[in-house]
Amino acid sequence: GQTNHIERFNCTLRQRVSRLVRKALSFSKKLDNHIGAIWYFVHHYNASLPVNQEC
Repeated sequence: GQTNHIERFNCTLRQRVSRLVRKALSFSKKLDNHIGAIWYFVHHYNASLPVNQEC
């Protein structure tokens, strides 16, 4: 299969959302904060992708 796209996204997510990696800095105890950080990253990531405009 083509799991390389999913693996690349997972790696980018881990690198950019530091609260998923560390337990000391940038760590919040509330699940809502984790969900919010992931939501913000996914939406920002998708908005920064180039738009493929084929006519």
